[in-house]
Amino acid sequence: MEFTSDDARAHYDAVRDVLHGAVVGLDFDGTLSPVVDDPEAARLHPGAPGALLELAEAVRAVAVITGRPARQAIAMGDLDALGNAMLDRGAELFVFGQYGNERWSATEQRIRSPRPPAGLATFERELPRVLRGAGAADAYIEEKGLAVAVHTRRMEDPAGAFDRLVKPVAALAERHHLTIEPGRNVIEIRSGDMHKGQAVRTFVAEQEATAVVFGGDDLGDVEAFEAVRSLRAGGLPGLVVCSASHEQPDLVGLADVVVDGPAGVVDLLGTLARRR
Repeated sequence: MEFTSDDARAHYDAVRDVLHGAVVGLDFDGTLSPVVDDPEAARLHPGAPGALLELAEAVRAVAVITGRPARQAIAMGDLDALGNAMLDRGAELFVFGQYGNERWSATEQRIRSPRPPAGLATFERELPRVLRGAGAADAYIEEKGLAVAVHTRRMEDPAGAFDRLVKPVAALAERHHLTIEPGRNVIEIRSGDMHKGQAVRTFVAEQEATAVVFGGDDLGDVEAFEAVRSLRAGGLPGLVVCSASHEQPDLVGLADVVVDGPAGVVDLLGTLARRR
């Protein structure tokens, strides 16, 4: 891992000193799971379950905070079984799905979810026309229940198709009072009422945490990064971890620690747990 400044090392040490009461929030894709062309093929890094179990003995709670539907993340990561194992080691596992709109915990073993946002169904009906107009009719549309994602990663020119789609998709979303979340060759369309920053703040408050760590790798994680920095400015020890990506270099400037993808995240979690 690489500290981005002397202050960053101090933030790491401050979190480590109160780790027993800390909470750790982690994105799924690109942070716990390597990014793959087929979003349905994503799985946890092989070392992630062991690292999370080790971490469970050192912290108060862990949350997967993801843009994916909670049910999907739970299935892909086998998080129900992992959550039960973490409970045995003294820590709770949560999943905040669809940017925090959905909630699941290992204790409750059920998903709490609101209704889909108004306008989403009409947006989905009109989306194919927009894709055709942008020369991206082959883009993959992923329906998430509370959101829709348009993926260009499988296309012949993923970056070019993405660039052509951002403005027309944003315009369509705005007409239906929705917001977009651009990511790595993906545009997510959802309600703007919830984001990962709010999920982090809720997680910290509910757990009465003594410190907070958040790790992410994409633009959808920016609000969570900013939430940690804001909480830290208010006196709560906090650490921002960037699972580095050449596709989103600007995120590195917001982080305290930069690691080399999911493998680096796994190493960092293990280091935190062993230095309690």
